[in-house]
Amino acid sequence: MIGLVMSQETVRTGVEELLRREPVFAGVVERHGVPPTWAREPGLGSLVHIMLEQQVSLASARAVFERLKALADPLTADNLLRLDDLQLRQAGFSRQKARYARAVAGAVVAGTLDFGALDSLGDDEVDAVLQSVPGIGPWTSAVYRLSVLGRQDAWPASDLAVIAGIAALWRLPVLPTPAETVARAEAWRPWRAVAARLIWQEYLGVRGKRP
Repeated sequence: MIGLVMSQETVRTGVEELLRREPVFAGVVERHGVPPTWAREPGLGSLVHIMLEQQVSLASARAVFERLKALADPLTADNLLRLDDLQLRQAGFSRQKARYARAVAGAVVAGTLDFGALDSLGDDEVDAVLQSVPGIGPWTSAVYRLSVLGRQDAWPASDLAVIAGIAALWRLPVLPTPAETVARAEAWRPWRAVAARLIWQEYLGVRGKRP
């Protein structure tokens, strides 16, 4: 769905279709309701925030991101590049994530990453553009497509909450691999992004957390 940000109505349509295909999701909706869109604004800030969320808690990533916004107010590529290593470290960036955030900002300044142009690109093209920037891999680009561009079939195969959520919902003896989550999600096309939201809903709901 190029150029269309997923609305709550679209999520509801996807949920209704998935309930016909996958009985397990009925329990998620009964316990937690229809998931929200969890939509994010397009641009540098959301991409950096998503990068910060990789392999850390949502609360920790939010705290680092809020400190970054305070230091680089307003948060633009130029202002981020003006921050030195000490400032980024004090904000909570690891050395690696500081390097990756600078790579994103540098690509924006150089014109090789144009957030406005992503809307008109297909999913594979969006992934190619984003993953050309150091530090952006399949998980980051999939989450950006899902939560920012609103693509209805984006699937974050290696997402830790998706993996743990699938294991819990289907009572698997071991955590599935990313490849196994892809195989399971094939039956949910073209609503895999809605399926991910349902799984996140269960994962966060069971732990009493909300993003």
